[in-house]
Amino acid sequence: MLEQVISNKAHWTRVAFGDVVRLSKARTKDPEAEGYERVVGLEHIDPGDLRIRRWADIADGTTFTSVFKPGQVLFGKRRAYQRKVAVADFAGVCSGDIYVLEPSSDALMPELLPFICQTDAFFDHAVGTSAGSLSPRTNWKSLASFEFMLPPLQEQSRLLEVLVAANEYRDGLTRVAASAAMAMRSLSKKVFIESRKQIATTRIGEVASVRNGTTPSRKNPDFWQGEVPWLPTGKVNERYIEFADECITELALKKCSLRIIPKGSTLVAMIGEGTTRGKAALLRIDATINQNFGAVTPGEMVVPAFLFHQLEACYEPLRHWSHGTNQHALNTKLIAEFPVWIPSIDEQKEVVAEIAALETQRIAAEHRRDSFQHVYRKLADKVLEACWL
Repeated sequence: MLEQVISNKAHWTRVAFGDVVRLSKARTKDPEAEGYERVVGLEHIDPGDLRIRRWADIADGTTFTSVFKPGQVLFGKRRAYQRKVAVADFAGVCSGDIYVLEPSSDALMPELLPFICQTDAFFDHAVGTSAGSLSPRTNWKSLASFEFMLPPLQEQSRLLEVLVAANEYRDGLTRVAASAAMAMRSLSKKVFIESRKQIATTRIGEVASVRNGTTPSRKNPDFWQGEVPWLPTGKVNERYIEFADECITELALKKCSLRIIPKGSTLVAMIGEGTTRGKAALLRIDATINQNFGAVTPGEMVVPAFLFHQLEACYEPLRHWSHGTNQHALNTKLIAEFPVWIPSIDEQKEVVAEIAALETQRIAAEHRRDSFQHVYRKLADKVLEACWL
């Protein structure tokens, strides 16, 4: 059926994107007073995912004024190569770096618009017409000039059947992956958080060493481009650190009094705005670190993965740890005083094994989702390739 639709293009019409799509210019001066509750920035749109699964609250404050409604398409105009497109299923306000799009006539089915915006051809056009070196942006005039062949509504409906089915299957894989991740977080919360006041009686400094590092001078070329791994605080977002993006020399190691942090240590970000401070990552290589990392190296009484999972689960308590008051920065002394639960080695291994089993399920689910994402993109391009000139 699909081949018959694509092969017969006698009634298809050559159009420019701007002929059938308009840019919404709806704005608000006071979003909270006008009843909006959600704020969407580029960081809330996941590449390749048409659903908006995260947002910020209006009550937390915003400077955004662009308004969107359910059914409208949100397209990230900044760094278009990130492929951020989503369909709103709620009303809210969004960043000025997001275009709010909708069909301008009945000639284009609203449901087909996001799939057109997701294709390689459209993204290639958006990226190719972007301007700026550090933060390239495309503009509406350039997007509006994108030309394609628009099929009649009946054919659009048939094309849409294939695309919707594929997208629903992909959404199903995303839900499975999310469920597996939630199960792992729930177990960690149950084990490490819910009974924390009763079981966390040991200070980290009693069972582990805590130290930080330093950053060798960037002005000294003899300190860099060596073979000793060195890690900045941002590496904490990788969760499991298995390689270094930068390496220092043996000279830097000696002159800057840096120590090699052994694999199996948990690195804690001691500073950082947003969600960085208090995050933990498990070190899987021997490496040196900067001054804003606290390296927790467990002794013989502690299974390394057990300590990592506990500190990861205790992100919020650790983030604000300073004897009961909020703290804008952690330090090695505060981390050493943080209370943890240290049961027997056998109990630790049992907990680690349970978490590992759930993590294996999560990784497998995410692998299936990511593998289909590639297939999905190829399918979408194949279904709509007859539209491209």
